[in-house]
Amino acid sequence: MLARVNVIAGGGLTSPRGFRAGSVAAGIKKSGALDLCIIWSDRDAAAAGVFTTNKVRAAPVLLSVERVRRGRARGIVVNAGNANACTADVGLADARAMAQLTAEKCSGAADDVLVASTGVIGVALPMEKVRAGLERIELSSDGGADAARAIMTTDTRPKECAITFQLGSATVTIGGACKGSGMIHPNMATLLAFITTDAAIMPSFLQAALRDAADRSFNLVSVDGDTSTNDSLFCLANGAAGNTPVSAESPEAAVFRDALTTVAVDLAKQIARDGEGATKLVEVTVRGARTVEDARRAARSVTSSSLLKSAVYGSDPNWGRILCAVGYSGADVDPLRADVRMGAVWLMRDGQILQFDRAAAVAQMAGPDVFIGVDLHLGSAEATAWGCDLTEQYVEINGKYTT
Repeated sequence: MLARVNVIAGGGLTSPRGFRAGSVAAGIKKSGALDLCIIWSDRDAAAAGVFTTNKVRAAPVLLSVERVRRGRARGIVVNAGNANACTADVGLADARAMAQLTAEKCSGAADDVLVASTGVIGVALPMEKVRAGLERIELSSDGGADAARAIMTTDTRPKECAITFQLGSATVTIGGACKGSGMIHPNMATLLAFITTDAAIMPSFLQAALRDAADRSFNLVSVDGDTSTNDSLFCLANGAAGNTPVSAESPEAAVFRDALTTVAVDLAKQIARDGEGATKLVEVTVRGARTVEDARRAARSVTSSSLLKSAVYGSDPNWGRILCAVGYSGADVDPLRADVRMGAVWLMRDGQILQFDRAAAVAQMAGPDVFIGVDLHLGSAEATAWGCDLTEQYVEINGKYTT
């Protein structure tokens, strides 16, 4: 790790200097919980974004894609409980209205506001509730925790992270929050993730660094193989730390990339751990691949396998399901050279079946964290992906989602 980071206990979106947030229960969620928030920078900020690969894109995604291209923003407005997806021209008008109302509230420009929504698809936003809710929001420097709760849907807990590190002579903070529990699959999934930093970063480099961080984190998470219409990852960098602006050519570029990825990975793992109905986090590391992309394909394939996820739930060390998933991943594989292990227990070495201690392997799968290792012995590339087990509760949650 290039960046020597210090974790801020209880930190989140408003840990970096110059950021405030506010949240309300606007009545969009049936539960009456917090469901509308604003994240705001007190100064102009560089902005970057990564979005869903689904060809069906929600109105806030369409709007924010255009605004992120400018490379600058001041804030983000987010609602939960309604995706504002598949809502045609009305949905786009509502997303624009959310940005305009936020800008008026915060004394900014509407074009400087990014928009995100999550919830049920195909239902128009209740704009009268959104308008009334935005009027009631009060921004504060300790509002990050409530914002992390306001963006939740089927999540069982908020997901936050914040770190400090040195960037040249400046002490810099990166904070973030995300939501995601179901419809999670690599290459962006049903997640909203927001990262803030007081570092001064050139917009073009921020976009490249965020894309790389997403590839190493959120794009390596799978819960159920579904990819949503609303997935959005934003990063705002307002420069309040006072460092010399970092570009791709700066000596500090690698340090910032590493720190940004650290936050993204922490948030991504929190999503996998909180998968709908999940009882276990699954971490799959593939080594010895010919290329990084091969390693990622293989690791993602294992975490996405319903058969493997079911085996993890039942603590069944069925190594054949692991090797099978690697085999259909599209990665270059020689089954006669592969190693497979469950935690510290080797299940297969050099393509040979081992008479492993089954009780020991089961024990490696019994806790809340399950570690699977695969070595392809074809090269030097490696990657790690995260997922969760598949339980009866997943079906119960999604069988009644709109009712």
